[in-house]
Parts: sequence; structure tokens; C-alpha cells
Amino acid sequence: MQIFPVFAAVLPMRGPRMFNSINGEITFKDEERLFLCSGAVEWEMLISRTSCDDLPEVGQSAKVYVFLYHRDDQMRLYGFSQRLERDVFLDLLKVEGVGPRQALKILSGVQVGSFIEALEAEDLELLSTIPGIGRKTAQKIMLKLKGRLKVSTPAGFSLEEDITNALVGMGFDRRSAVSAVSSAARSLRDRQLSSEELERELFKGALSQVSGGSQSAAGAAGDAVRSEPDGEKPSGEVKR
Repeated sequence: MQIFPVFAAVLPMRGPRMFNSINGEITFKDEERLFLCSGAVEWEMLISRTSCDDLPEVGQSAKVYVFLYHRDDQMRLYGFSQRLERDVFLDLLKVEGVGPRQALKILSGVQVGSFIEALEAEDLELLSTIPGIGRKTAQKIMLKLKGRLKVSTPAGFSLEEDITNALVGMGFDRRSAVSAVSSAARSLRDRQLSSEELERELFKGALSQVSGGSQSAAGAAGDAVRSEPDGEKPSGEVKR
């Protein structure tokens, strides 16, 4: 089995991308790399920690959005769990001095929604604290991309971001919260739910996972969500 097959020596640098996405079985993943077996080919791609948390576990099937980066001295395949993350990655490459590895490091240190919000709010201090971005680079990114990001937030993304923030406000680690919310969202994708039902089930499922599968905690959380006005999430530290 071959990992990342060799392509033609010269690939077009302009026009449509050669690949959009690859479907296959995950055979390996860590916070930097992903191996995806599709047919008789096993693809190796670089990923962000965000995509690592969002993608299914080894042995499961996944759809990965990709970007083939090609220069005279290298050819790398980059993978993303969401089109939105890939869009921001490509926009970051337009910033002077930001290459693919730095762009991936930036996306590993912050959720895409939070990054866009900080950019539009001109929150230079927050941008400067993201791993891979110093103050000088943050200023370049803001000048280049503020108001120009060609991205569209997919349905459910804001809800996932809100629930992640709610779990963090309850005392859970952000990385664990992101992973739990992403996993719970995957389990609900094929269910026909109203917006209120989706919010309730997503919050309950994520809380159950992040708290170690406690059904009583998840049930109490669901009751709290139903009782909160305007769909607000309960806040406060969880006693564990």
C-alpha cells in the first residue's frame, strides 16, 4: 500500500483545485498527521489539532476536505474536517510571511469561529495570544483579512461554538469540550430534529461525554437547558 502517491512533476498553481475532498477509512491520526485509506491508496496529510479533535477515531470512515500545496521543492497534502477551516487556511496563506505550517499552527490554537470574531472585532491582544501569531503577525493578518474573509458559517457551527463555550464556562477543559461537542454533533447528523431539540440533544450528549458518560449529569443539564430563557446555557463550575 502506497502512502501519498506521486503526481505529475508540475501541477497548476492557479484555477480550480485538483482535489476537493477524499472519503475513506482513518488508519492513523495524531495532532499533526492523518492517514486516510481510500481504495488501494493510503493518503498522508497534515492536519490541525482542531481537525484531529473533530474527525472520527481510527477505523471509522470520514470525509476530509483537502488542499494540495505544491512548490518546486515540496508537495504536501493538507486535510480539514470542515470546509470553513480550509477556507480560513487559504486566506491565511495570502498574508505575507504566513506559510502552510504556520497557518496550520494558528488553526490548531483557536477555533475558527473565535478567530473570525477576534479578527472582525479588531481584538489584537487576543490574536497575539494564539500560538503561531506574534503581535507583528497579528497586525499583518488584521490588515490583510479584516472584512475580507470569504467564508460562510455552515448551519450548526454557531450552535457548536456556543455549547463549547458553555462547557468551558462550567469548568471543563476547552480541548475536551471541543472534542465532546464534535463527537455529539456527528451522532446527531442523521436525525431530523427541530432547532430546539438539536440544541438540547447536542448539549446533553456533549456533557455526557465530557463528564465521563454520566447520564444523571446529562439529564440534569437537559432540564436546565429547557428551563433557561431564550435557550441560554447554564453557567457555573461543575463539581466533579
